[in-house]
Amino acid sequence: MNKPILQLYPVTNEKFPLEGLYLNQDLRAAARQSIGPFVFSNYIVSLDGRIAVPHPTRPGMVVPEATANERDWRLFQELAVQADILITTGRYLRDYADGRAQEILQVYDDPAFADLQEWRVQHGLPPQPDLAVVSASLEFPIPAALTGEGRSVVIVTTEQADPGRVRALESETGKVVRAGDGKVNGDDLVSALQGLGYSLIYSTAGPKILHTLLSAGRLDRLYLTHAAKILGGSPFSSIVDGPLLDPPGGFKLTELYLDPAALEGSGQLLTVYDRQ
Repeated sequence: MNKPILQLYPVTNEKFPLEGLYLNQDLRAAARQSIGPFVFSNYIVSLDGRIAVPHPTRPGMVVPEATANERDWRLFQELAVQADILITTGRYLRDYADGRAQEILQVYDDPAFADLQEWRVQHGLPPQPDLAVVSASLEFPIPAALTGEGRSVVIVTTEQADPGRVRALESETGKVVRAGDGKVNGDDLVSALQGLGYSLIYSTAGPKILHTLLSAGRLDRLYLTHAAKILGGSPFSSIVDGPLLDPPGGFKLTELYLDPAALEGSGQLLTVYDRQ
């Protein structure tokens, strides 16, 4: 972790420590200056566009071992720790309960991230960000490990959601909101979370939810780690999955860093894009 990164854009050629890179951006200040909630997301992608490949032994998709690395994981945690609420999906919770999902909802549960826990304490925030679970079917469990320390879970579903299942989840979590007719709508999703008092929203969900946010024009910032690995293989997931966006989402590169120490010297580019 102590090997520095190089800032390439804006052009300075300065070197910085990896730790603190995204934390020092102070996303909470960006949320205070934003008209409405500030919504952001983050992915690590191979050079051939893959964020997930088939699990080697079970059904479902996982982040490739060839691209996952502790330096990118540190930056993921620095983003998550600043958020008011993390967006996930019912599918993720099913995989989580089955032991097939990467742990992305327990923020800084590793002692190596104790400084991030202290950061939330210093900023007067609850121990963990809350969770928003997007699901039309409502067929998923809520693991007890994700509801401790006073953490709230908000279920976001559609107008057609099964009333019996809604009542069961309300008795378990207390909060079920409807955000779309037939499927969850990105604008309604963000507005519903805003109505509950959330201003800094981190989507940790997959490519379908990213499409939902992009199609509604509700993604403000995208963090992409470009891992210098070419994987091949089929099927695979890229960062967005859904119909052609019309108009296309317009984003501008605002920051670019080279992390030459990652992936055993293959390196990775750390990019930050803001919505135009």
